[in-house]
Amino acid sequence: MSSPLVIRNLTSRPIEVKRCEYHGITPSLSQGGFTNISQNVTSLFRNATSPAAPPVVEPTTSFVHEDVSIRIDPFKSLTTEIRPQSANETLHLIFETEGEQHRLDTPTPTLNSTTLKPLTDNPRFNYTAVHLAEHCHITLYSSANLSSWMRSFKDDTPLSALSIPGTHNSPTCHRALPSVRCQATSPPEQLDNGVRFFDIRVQPEAPLDPANDRLILVHGVFPISLTGNKYLRDLLQEVYAFLDRNPSETVIMSLKREGTGNATDAQLSRILKDHYAGDSNRWFTAPRIPYLGEARGKVVLVRRFGLEDALRQEWGGAGWGIDAENWADNTPNATCPSGDVCVQDFYEVLETVNIEKKIQYSQEHLERAAKCVCTLPAQDQLAAPPPKQPLFINFLTASNFWKVGCWPEKIAAKLNPAIVDFLCRKHNESGDQAEATGDGSTGIVVCDWVGHKGNWDLVRCIVGMNAKLEMREHGL
Repeated sequence: MSSPLVIRNLTSRPIEVKRCEYHGITPSLSQGGFTNISQNVTSLFRNATSPAAPPVVEPTTSFVHEDVSIRIDPFKSLTTEIRPQSANETLHLIFETEGEQHRLDTPTPTLNSTTLKPLTDNPRFNYTAVHLAEHCHITLYSSANLSSWMRSFKDDTPLSALSIPGTHNSPTCHRALPSVRCQATSPPEQLDNGVRFFDIRVQPEAPLDPANDRLILVHGVFPISLTGNKYLRDLLQEVYAFLDRNPSETVIMSLKREGTGNATDAQLSRILKDHYAGDSNRWFTAPRIPYLGEARGKVVLVRRFGLEDALRQEWGGAGWGIDAENWADNTPNATCPSGDVCVQDFYEVLETVNIEKKIQYSQEHLERAAKCVCTLPAQDQLAAPPPKQPLFINFLTASNFWKVGCWPEKIAAKLNPAIVDFLCRKHNESGDQAEATGDGSTGIVVCDWVGHKGNWDLVRCIVGMNAKLEMREHGL
């Protein structure tokens, strides 16, 4: 007997399966009808790595169907009685929300997520499905406009409450050493597809010259391009242009000094203050986690460097930027002394067998973030305010310069799909409980090689995990 289909609803509204259609079927209905057709065949929902997936077809007369009524409540999973069919057939599922119907065709036409086809004009709802064929599992998300997904949230939403996609060594998309390159796409493309956290490493070009503002983009001791230096100034112009087009958004930028030479953190801090982050219309540099309304249209500074003495007196002596200076090295879980950042940054994957350990640490950090509950404005007057919610920063990244199988692209090829699977099937899953206790946030998830060959599934899953918080904010 084939495995039954599991459907998980990660949207804020109940969804009901109304109809199942099996296309390309040619049995005799007199020999048992739909029930016979539904037996014992498993290969329709086969492994998604198969290159031979048949194309999705429009409904034809060669199909059988069953009208059903299968309700999946928000943030719930349900094991259905729907059983996949043979490799020569396609299954169409008709879903309904508040009288509006949408169709999902499986196998999906690509190996990536797919948008459900609305069966009504001017639909109010739009859905994205991730089909995990190996597990006979479908996860439904509300489709987000990735270029401006933050517009759905209120101004008084703390940034630490959001599920935020990020990239590691964000500008390293150029021709470079394989151990240096971490990204498949450019920063503007990352932003247009939902990324809102940039991890940036810089080297002052002339630290002793206060008039020289040139900060070279680096990864460790290496420049990020073999064709010449790339500079922070040019990257920021791209970020500003994106924010000007999408004023509802913000970009959190972690900055750290790396590279060669004798520059100091104090020198870097002065260059950034004098030449880059001194404009309060462009930057949020208060030493605390902002609310979204304070950060819209701006770059939020997360500081992974020390300050010169004068900058320690900024903001009434509280310092400058969100303080992540004392970031524990190679850690599966640590909180910076400021209390503003809780990080998983285990990166010493010296052998390919250690990738499983990295996956475990990444999943555990996702669950730490998921258990948090954002304090909404109506709760501000509570007698005992909840503890501060830090920025959970979760690096899905690691490398070993000396081992080909542990270069960033190779690790991402294993780790990214594992996290997509985890988010779709297990993240903040209530299990035997009536309801999961937290908001289900992922925190900031920092990735390598997202968008490779157009696959943004990991970003879509991360953004999709904001649904429970959005539902609470809007009282649904």
